[in-house]
Amino acid sequence: MDAINIGVIGYGYWGSKMVRNFLQMSDITVVAICDLQPSQLRTKVQYPNIEVTRNSQDLFKNPKIDAIAIATPVSTHFYLTLKALQTGKHVLVSKPLTATSEQAQRLIEEANRRQLILMVDHTFIYSSAVRKIQELINNKELANIYYYDSVRVNLGLFQYDVNVIWDLAVHDLAIMDFVLSSQPIAVSAVGMSHIQGMPENIGYLTLFFDSNLIAHIHVNWLAPVKTRQTIIGGELKMIVYDDLETSGKVKVYDKGITLVKNTKNIYQPLVDYRTGNIWIPQLDLIEPLYREISHFIDCIKLNKCPLTDGRNGLRVIRILEAATKSMKEQGKLIEL
Repeated sequence: MDAINIGVIGYGYWGSKMVRNFLQMSDITVVAICDLQPSQLRTKVQYPNIEVTRNSQDLFKNPKIDAIAIATPVSTHFYLTLKALQTGKHVLVSKPLTATSEQAQRLIEEANRRQLILMVDHTFIYSSAVRKIQELINNKELANIYYYDSVRVNLGLFQYDVNVIWDLAVHDLAIMDFVLSSQPIAVSAVGMSHIQGMPENIGYLTLFFDSNLIAHIHVNWLAPVKTRQTIIGGELKMIVYDDLETSGKVKVYDKGITLVKNTKNIYQPLVDYRTGNIWIPQLDLIEPLYREISHFIDCIKLNKCPLTDGRNGLRVIRILEAATKSMKEQGKLIEL
């Protein structure tokens, strides 16, 4: 397969970014864009060679289209992705993959049966910062990982079909799935809605593992400032990842503690604090979405499994479901 013909469903904030990145690739042709809102279809003025439609069926029925990128609300993902697969299209769908784990499993089975690529848009996995963090952890720079602690807050954008956990915590769950060597075994979550009739706008997740590793994620749509900061603490070193930094997104701190023998009380070790240098690794400037889309196209051409395939999406959804259940039961521990 040489050139790949693409259709895009959803031309809002994220869908327009997808189109822009697709158009930067020489072996890609964006054939058609679909959106329910007429105002979004002004793309025809920007890209006169791209067909526009308000009916997704036009893309499914178009024999020229090899693959479809879906950037629509979560509640629509299952139907649109299933229909695309059933009409023989490879699919890249925005996060989270579906609204339920049962739906995700159905899509995985459909893609496998038809030998089509099903890929989830967990964009942070393709960022140079997260890839560097994975490299550092894989190379044992931190030794044993003690904790993953993330704050992901801002003012808006309120979603109507999913709560803040499904909108924001999904990013950290995908990152953890990528950089950590183990999967959580239980989750506890609490949250609250402050707007009548709307889903929870603030949430706190705690994830437990079969070791002394623990993870905590704080997400909020109702914060006065935007914060995107993660701290990963290890036995030897610690990482601070600030996605809002224009440079120096990842900082590696040679800091930690050492337990020394207490000569006065052999049953009570002494804690010695270690402080070393701070290292800021150099990161490439490739846009994560561009790298992700390039990977999607390579997977189609080479018939290889995507880094963020349906199974990756399913693992994240199962945690989101358990966290939502825990939140409804005021923090009850839910085993995974």
